[in-house]
Amino acid sequence: MINLQEKEIWFVTGSQHLYGDKVLKKAAANAKIISCSFDEDVLIPVQVIYKPVVTTAAEIFEICSLANNSKNCLGLIVWMHTFSPAKMWINGLKILSKPLLHLHTQFNSKIPWDTIDMDFMNLNQSAHGDREFGFLTSRMRKSRKVVVGHWQQKDVRSQIAIWSRVAAGWSEMQTMKIARIGDNMREVAVTEGDKVEAQIRFGFSVNGYGLEDVTKHLDSVDENAVNTLLESYQTQYHIEDEVLKSDSLRDAAVIELTLRTFLNEGGFKAFTDTFENLGSFKQLPGIAVQRLMADGYGFGAEGDWKTAALLRTMKVMCAGLDGGTSFMEDYTYDFHDEGSKVLGAHMLEICPSITAEKPRCEIHPLFIGGKEDPARLVFDAKAGPAINVSLIDIGGRFRLLLNEVDCVVPENDLPMLPVARALWTPKPNLEIAAQSWIIAGGAHHTVFSQSITTEFIEDFAEMAGIELIIIDADTKIRDLKDKIRWNEAYYHSNQNMH
Repeated sequence: MINLQEKEIWFVTGSQHLYGDKVLKKAAANAKIISCSFDEDVLIPVQVIYKPVVTTAAEIFEICSLANNSKNCLGLIVWMHTFSPAKMWINGLKILSKPLLHLHTQFNSKIPWDTIDMDFMNLNQSAHGDREFGFLTSRMRKSRKVVVGHWQQKDVRSQIAIWSRVAAGWSEMQTMKIARIGDNMREVAVTEGDKVEAQIRFGFSVNGYGLEDVTKHLDSVDENAVNTLLESYQTQYHIEDEVLKSDSLRDAAVIELTLRTFLNEGGFKAFTDTFENLGSFKQLPGIAVQRLMADGYGFGAEGDWKTAALLRTMKVMCAGLDGGTSFMEDYTYDFHDEGSKVLGAHMLEICPSITAEKPRCEIHPLFIGGKEDPARLVFDAKAGPAINVSLIDIGGRFRLLLNEVDCVVPENDLPMLPVARALWTPKPNLEIAAQSWIIAGGAHHTVFSQSITTEFIEDFAEMAGIELIIIDADTKIRDLKDKIRWNEAYYHSNQNMH
């Protein structure tokens, strides 16, 4: 469902005619070597396409125009091989709507002490050519990522790989369609928000659909397809015979096929539902939602369209990476003097991509929503570093919150808790992390990821032009409060400037 290999990043090198054709030909040859090396690197999941060296304002404007209109172009990597007077870039950068990465590198890694001369110096001027470009982009308040280091270094390629994945996620957001099946959970504040402003800022659209728009597909579900899906359940999960033969699991399979038909026909990449509005569904979708998330769909419970959009975007970012990414909710605490923990879960809807074990397929009462006992996958998230990310409408603008956490294996079995779950220690600790989260207005729904790191979300916030609050090992409450106050002034001023 998610294929990053068809997407492109364009490699654009800046120079000028002052140094003659010999220098320009050498700059082009070097740029081709770098771009081809990036393109062949398995770490970078998209195609890196060499573009001719640009030396005039007209050429720069043209390449930016082409990038804007290219469906597969995710953004530009720009590098100044020689000195490139930055005023040439103004008109191109003014219209550029795709993400920008400024690569500050040079072709050679070492100074050739015995042979260096002025010809070499004129050719390899990135040290000050990129500073000229950096001034101009800062002067224009142009959002971009700056990567510094030799192009053969692994850390440089890793940063480019992350940025390219984030650019793919950002591109996905531009045209994403989200189906809000039913409405918001009644009286809940944080899952609401300005959908018009969200479409202006991020590009995705959110529209409501009644349950009848979905359940009208129930009667057309093919019995053979249901049997095939049940066989797939039996192969992929631990299932007791009584569960496999139950009407409840068959009903769950019918719901999955119904949801897939609705989402496919509508071209939706993310959706929400709510237990308060299930129509003729016999049970709250559990295993259906879990499997749809595993296939890359975004999801938000109780009408949470912002989390659904963020989850789909992060699913695109992490396509092909180890680890998993899931809808999540902070559910209950385990307080200890030596280190308190959070038990994350939801009623049913946690993505199995975050576990290393073979999930159990079980049926249990839900005790909420007034429907029949739903089928769900039960498992523990694997141990390791992770992040929790929340996208909220703070009123007048959007804010991202991120908490770095360490996921751990539960110390004890949870025989009476038949839901998928994750147990983690927040950084710097539960007390500071939770206080920071609440002060910043973070939601109780998050996207939990063991494959996405903080750098991904930093790049995303830069591309989207939105506020990011990071809660990590260095967080202090006093500093966080100051940052929130400063951000209020900055983003208010920034909106007025544009």
